[in-house]
Amino acid sequence: MSGMAIAVIIFAILLLLGMPVAFAIGISGFSFFVVTPDIPYTIVVQKALATTQSFTMLAIPLFIFAGNLMNNTGITKRLISLADVCTGHMYGNIGQISCVLSTLMGGVSGSANADAAMESRVLGPEMINRGYDRGWSAAVNAWSSMIVCTIPPSMGLIIYGSIGEVSIGRLFAAGMVPGLIMMVFMMYATGRSAKKRNYYPDRSKPASFKEVGVAIKDSIWALMFPVLLIVFIRFGIMTPSESGAFAAVYAVFVGTVIYKEMNLKVLYQTLSDSTKDIAIVTLILALSGIFGYGIVYDRVPQAMASSLLNITSNPNVMLVIVVFILLFMGMFMETTVIALLMTPILLPVVQSLGVNPVHFGIIMMTCTTSGINTPPVGTALYTTSSILGCTPEETAKAALPFFGAVMCVVALLVFFPQISLWLPNLIFGVASI
Repeated sequence: MSGMAIAVIIFAILLLLGMPVAFAIGISGFSFFVVTPDIPYTIVVQKALATTQSFTMLAIPLFIFAGNLMNNTGITKRLISLADVCTGHMYGNIGQISCVLSTLMGGVSGSANADAAMESRVLGPEMINRGYDRGWSAAVNAWSSMIVCTIPPSMGLIIYGSIGEVSIGRLFAAGMVPGLIMMVFMMYATGRSAKKRNYYPDRSKPASFKEVGVAIKDSIWALMFPVLLIVFIRFGIMTPSESGAFAAVYAVFVGTVIYKEMNLKVLYQTLSDSTKDIAIVTLILALSGIFGYGIVYDRVPQAMASSLLNITSNPNVMLVIVVFILLFMGMFMETTVIALLMTPILLPVVQSLGVNPVHFGIIMMTCTTSGINTPPVGTALYTTSSILGCTPEETAKAALPFFGAVMCVVALLVFFPQISLWLPNLIFGVASI
């Protein structure tokens, strides 16, 4: 048995025993070096450090800090007001607010997990007061956060682009249209299920253009943010990592000068929240570098590529197979870990069949992020259920319409690649594969 096979078995056992995924992947990765005696142990330290010292990866902690700043300085509050104005005439309108807010928050937080938790805390109490089922409310907040995985600045797209050497600017642009389509599908699923549950709208007709205009004007600083990111990257004004620093400065400026809600107490709370979030992500990144070395050393990408290519040479069929693989892995592993480990394995396979790497990145991150809502490792599933006081089983049962909405979007992306490629080709020009 190869060293990597032993490491995978150990990893699976540790996950089943309930060990935190960062430590499970670190211990299993170290076991590869134990059973492969011709590799010096110094590589363990080198790989752990090297993974966290990528200049591109620097964007992740910066965007996490910027997202927390925006949450604590009034930007999120104004986005909720805009979402409320847009959805007040729809069935289950507080659930609809969650869908629209996730779309708007994609340009703020970049993290689906953070979005699901935030929306459950902010919108959850009002959902319960209106008599919404707790499981349904948790499911809406958990699955609507999926929109964040494509709207820039998505953390997953940064990791995928860094590992796969794919233009992050193109990935950011590619996520915009799929994110909007996912919002529409998610709102449709919310409306249909809410109507069956008799969750009636707040108002009988849509808001006037004047009301919408006032809400847009109040939240314009947040709405401008993802557009500015793509424009600055497109014209070479800043790299993706530098755009993370810009995001933090932008949030401080808006919170201090525009909304005047930034003070020392808010700054301290933001730094405290960001430190915890960044520490978790960085630990996973560092320890996955150890595991990733074993994958490359044992030539796992080549072996898996050969096996998959023996099954089919049709790109659409291959993408369907990969979608099922990623959905299954998402049930047991963190999104970050899957992106780090599977990108160097799967990207060469689909590229050899002519699939555009930008197109594949949007599909991959949508599928892997679904894992935050599926047991047994669904972090958003457990988080939203805990906040809203229901069991994960209740949430999972109510989530079927929303899971179906996400799968419809994935199917559209697989068979109609121009959905994700149209905007990056328009902004950056058509690139060769």
